[in-house]
Amino acid sequence: MDLPFDGAISRYFKEGAPKEVRKTIEKAGKDDILTKSYPYKTDLKGKDYIAQMDRLQIELAKMQNGLKISGQRLMVVFEGRDAAGKGGTIKAVTENLNPRSAYVVALPKPTERESQQWYFQRYVDWFPAKGEIALYDRSWYNRAMIEHVFGFCKAEDRARFFRQLPEFEQMIVDEGIILLKIWLEVGRAEQLKRFLDREGDLLKQWKLSQIDVDGLAKWDDYCKAIDETMDKTSFKHTPWTVILSDDKKRARIAAIQTILGAVDYKGKDKDAIGKIDGKICGGPDLRPKD
Repeated sequence: MDLPFDGAISRYFKEGAPKEVRKTIEKAGKDDILTKSYPYKTDLKGKDYIAQMDRLQIELAKMQNGLKISGQRLMVVFEGRDAAGKGGTIKAVTENLNPRSAYVVALPKPTERESQQWYFQRYVDWFPAKGEIALYDRSWYNRAMIEHVFGFCKAEDRARFFRQLPEFEQMIVDEGIILLKIWLEVGRAEQLKRFLDREGDLLKQWKLSQIDVDGLAKWDDYCKAIDETMDKTSFKHTPWTVILSDDKKRARIAAIQTILGAVDYKGKDKDAIGKIDGKICGGPDLRPKD
């Protein structure tokens, strides 16, 4: 089978990955958690995940109906490293929602015209109307991290972004929109393992991009950009929720619980929602520093 990008990910695993990362992947069992600092050693069991997710799906449907009745607007920004599980988590959120009023915003590279507009402008076009839910699969935070790491923006552009951001997000909240910012954090070994899985699976290869390939060697640069962004942008009015996502199942549950916890709606069942696992879900301080 031909591998995408001429097998660049497999080649990085063999020749470029740190020795300890390579050894961790080679020794890991099917359900092992690869990040040593992760609070659990193995993935959540499937039956436990399904039982909890079934209850959460009912609550999501109730929440959507509540938004429709109240006219509230909900925006959820999903950010995280490549292969952190953003797409799968968003899919878990929208699985049983009415697509007429719950939609995913996954914008491609800016057009020539968009690149000449105010930076935030193309994201504003997708803001929710009354009763709607907008789920952003990456967002305006591209400028703070990806664009910065790859040199796609100038230093002054990024500095302007950080200056304008507090007021921009404050205006969203002042407008009455519920804005949540969720960061999915995945360990280096787990990220590379997921890339290798995608490379070898014809049904998942579409998820890979040149940015993924080029970003493998930029782990430390990403760490610095993420740390700086978290320090500068976890505002009181729009704080970050960090979810450790080495276990996709636990991460999806925590993300849905976070969303449900932020919205008031008729018939809300707190017992069905359950308590968020503070070991894997919290503020920016939860991110590993190594």
